[in-house]
Amino acid sequence: MSKPIVAIVGRPNVGKSSLFNTLAGERISIVKDTPGVTRDRIYADVSWLSHDFTIIDTGGIEPESSDKILKQMREQAEIAIASADVIIFLTDVRQGLQDADEKVANMLRRSHKPVVLVVNKVDDMNKFMPDVYEFYQLGLGDPYAVSATSRLGLGDMLDAVVQYFPERESEEEDDDRVKIAIVGKPNVGKSSIINRLLGERRVIVSDIAGTTRDAIDTVIRHNHQEYVFIDTAGLRRKNKITEDIERYSIIRTVTAVERCDVVVIVIDAIEGITEQDAKIAGVAHERGKGIIIAVNKWDGVEKTNKTFNEYTEKVRNTLSFMQYAEIVFVSALTGQRLPKLFDMIDKVVSNQTLRVQTGVLNEILMEAVAMQQPPSDKGKRLKIFYMTQVSVKPPTFVLFVNDKELMHFSYLRYLENRLREAFGFSGTPIHFIVRERGQKEQ
Repeated sequence: MSKPIVAIVGRPNVGKSSLFNTLAGERISIVKDTPGVTRDRIYADVSWLSHDFTIIDTGGIEPESSDKILKQMREQAEIAIASADVIIFLTDVRQGLQDADEKVANMLRRSHKPVVLVVNKVDDMNKFMPDVYEFYQLGLGDPYAVSATSRLGLGDMLDAVVQYFPERESEEEDDDRVKIAIVGKPNVGKSSIINRLLGERRVIVSDIAGTTRDAIDTVIRHNHQEYVFIDTAGLRRKNKITEDIERYSIIRTVTAVERCDVVVIVIDAIEGITEQDAKIAGVAHERGKGIIIAVNKWDGVEKTNKTFNEYTEKVRNTLSFMQYAEIVFVSALTGQRLPKLFDMIDKVVSNQTLRVQTGVLNEILMEAVAMQQPPSDKGKRLKIFYMTQVSVKPPTFVLFVNDKELMHFSYLRYLENRLREAFGFSGTPIHFIVRERGQKEQ
């Protein structure tokens, strides 16, 4: 089940990044007093009571600004609004109700999305509450008074947010079709790949970066099986006007990745793999999705007998954190190797859902421990009592140990490699949970 998306929007300098950082539990957004510091949306996963969701920090909305930076930030915020399930509209009690707040409120009303009106910087409830009531004039219901920096009033605000979360579970459980997100930078051929697989021009294809405005679901039937492809608008490169905008439309990528089983990361063979490709791949890796790297426009690359291996090595080096990913070299223009995508998707889904019996797992574990002793610290050695698989998508294993502080990441990587040698798991990450024996599940 995909996580609901919550977008924090409002005028510049009302404290959106401060609220985002407080909810995320760490300093992710840059916080400065200069309006317009947060120029790209940044996302984080948040839990409140029994609800898990993704929050999006947006640049400030200046409804009528002609300034290029503020205009682009407004476009990003509009994308976030369109993609969100719930919107937190943040205002500032110290600045009071502004004309721009009214214009943002009108924009939000047109979106027909649930809006939770929040008044920030209320550090003293007794002192500022009369000023909070002024925000009733926006006509968006009860304003929730909070202080992002002092962590006041956040519980009531989050209670209001989660009540709007959609009930998706039943409809998603009924749909057991494999969902594939096609992600990547603009103009690498994502839409062209889907059109070629589909056999018709269903998705608009253009040389203008960012032509695909929203995620589009396309059902493709292959060998009597239906696959749902989710096309996204990709990410914009840094541009000369606003160097800080690297992840112009990452919200679409995040949303599509949340909904899918397998992510196909499309790379431009002619341009080569870039740092931005690695950022996109990181979104899929963090969320434990099956991953296929499709190197498109392979027909346009001059080749020698070493080209294939050299290119594969470059991709592996740049994406060193996901050596498990499958790689396929394709051409949307000629259709070269595109049918192979379906075979790879089936293989990755099979590996994502593979379950290994506890007895077999522990045979592998005992053999691994015998070959390489677990780490020790100050004379105390890590003991691994047993391992069991607790879930799939991605395959997740719990290791019961004497002291989890002794478990080093390098030893976990060693155990992961042994599991991959034994069972494959190509195309899917593997997650480990280390728990001390007798420790209850959190």
